[in-house]
Amino acid sequence: MERIGDHAVVGNGRAAALVSRGGTVDWLCWPRFDSPSIFAALVDDGAGRWTLAPATPFRSERHYLPETNVLVTRFITATGALAVTDFMPVASQKEQRRLLLPDHELVRMATCERGSVELETVFEPRPDYGRVRPRLRDAGGLGLRAETRAGLLTLRADLPLAIEPAGRATGRAVLQAGETRHLSLSYADEWPAILPPLGAPTREALARTVRWWRAWVGQLRYDGPGRDAVVRSALALKLLVYAPSGAVVAAATTSLPERVGGDLNWDYRFCWLRDAALTVRALFGLGFRDEADAFVSWLLHSTRLTQPELRVLYDVHGNAPPRERTLEHLAGHRGSRPVRVGNGAADQLQLDVYGEVIDAVTHFVRSGGTLDRETQRMLCALGDEVCRSWQGADEGIWEPRSGKGHNTHSRVLCWTALDRLLELHAKGHLCSAPVELFERNRAAIRRDVEEHAWNARLGSYTARLGGEELDAALLLLAWYGFEDARSARMRATFARIRERLGARDGLLYRYRSGDSPGEGAFGICSFWGAEVLALGAGSAAEARETFEGLCRLSNDVGLFAEELDPGTGEALGNFPQAFTHVGLINAALSLEQRLRGEAPLTHAVPPRAALEEADA
Repeated sequence: MERIGDHAVVGNGRAAALVSRGGTVDWLCWPRFDSPSIFAALVDDGAGRWTLAPATPFRSERHYLPETNVLVTRFITATGALAVTDFMPVASQKEQRRLLLPDHELVRMATCERGSVELETVFEPRPDYGRVRPRLRDAGGLGLRAETRAGLLTLRADLPLAIEPAGRATGRAVLQAGETRHLSLSYADEWPAILPPLGAPTREALARTVRWWRAWVGQLRYDGPGRDAVVRSALALKLLVYAPSGAVVAAATTSLPERVGGDLNWDYRFCWLRDAALTVRALFGLGFRDEADAFVSWLLHSTRLTQPELRVLYDVHGNAPPRERTLEHLAGHRGSRPVRVGNGAADQLQLDVYGEVIDAVTHFVRSGGTLDRETQRMLCALGDEVCRSWQGADEGIWEPRSGKGHNTHSRVLCWTALDRLLELHAKGHLCSAPVELFERNRAAIRRDVEEHAWNARLGSYTARLGGEELDAALLLLAWYGFEDARSARMRATFARIRERLGARDGLLYRYRSGDSPGEGAFGICSFWGAEVLALGAGSAAEARETFEGLCRLSNDVGLFAEELDPGTGEALGNFPQAFTHVGLINAALSLEQRLRGEAPLTHAVPPRAALEEADA
């Protein structure tokens, strides 16, 4: 079983496939991200895979075609070189209206670049997380077919395929320099199934897909440090957007371990309100207004269904996710059990989500958006709920299953919710707001945090009011404008976090406690560290050095999981992780603004003199 970071991802805004260095599709769920898997070898060797690679020993290297999500893996053998191109076709709206295209298709093209190479494919679908071994049927020119309870799988190839026992098909062909073979796997949950011809139409689909991705990237506005990493992060984030609704899933996978061999294995194929403001700022900041507007619309739709109470997470359509359950028949990634589907955090109370949603809407308005009367009333109702509940305990941003507490980050996000509502009211975007109520509670929250979350002995804010432990989420006090990044308290807190939670190369753990033995450094927390430097807690040079050093810790194709092992650099947790890539983008945006001498997009607007003093 290949490691997490040995994979790349391709997708089309509805689903994503993870492809290993060895040319194996180890993960694919259709028809959407949180559907049961077709291939799940990533969490159990017997749960299905699809390999396309040389039949003889090889070494491989890979890359994405520039500014696309089209993956090319190059295999070098003793007799020649072979390039396998993997992609899910996408097309413009005009092209979609003109052409008959499958909703769900994964295309693989193998081209011999020099010499001769014997190509082999092994196709082993195991639907429903490996619990189904489908019967493959040869439909002649229509390919190999497998009917499942959810829909029809069709594999077509311009090389001979043989059905073997136990729901497996294989094929081999010797390719000479310049020869190409095309393979297409499609899924249809409605009839009739659309099956475009192979050959020239496949190459046309590749050309359309490349054009589409490059046109999308052409909207990107960023010319600061680490531009290649920012472009790749934007492309990874776009792959995690569920196009029909605008929702952004946290990751494409479930149960990839935060600690190999451990039980910190969760299903991340859902949408967390916790991520909202950070994601919206990243999308608007890069110039992807359509995606940002769609995500805000999804947020307002989803939260309207449950307001004034908010769930922690939703599915891509804004509904409650399925109940968490364990798939006992799966061995887990490298023995990391259990494998879970659904997420029990949906039943938790996280007060920070109010601030996240309202701050996301504020970014939308700052970027030119408008709010209708119903949305204004809903936001005021959320503010009323914050005033009623902010003094209570909750599970907090990291969703531990050890009980509730008075979490500093949650308090600060309650302050953020009221602060942004007052901003919206002052700028004429929120009518009939109970201003006095919001102002009184905002002031009370600030007093509570400043008096009870500050530990004078440690010289730092702490994770919980009256506590002793640290949490990297405290770095967001500067991001949300509760503390200026240049303030004495913020600098002291950052120094203490580096001291207690720091690892190598700018990496930070999110916290250290009995809930997280052996887990890796947290990707987004590390980028928060780079961003707080960019916001003024350190010099611009230090911020740039830290940011660029962190960017170099991605895998070979620029992707990040949730965590990294500081000792080995191994990716840990679900993959690719939207939160980590959002953190990279936001750190880059703040750094670019710092280098230009501009005010940051975050709420805190530092005086220019303070920036110049920090640089000196």
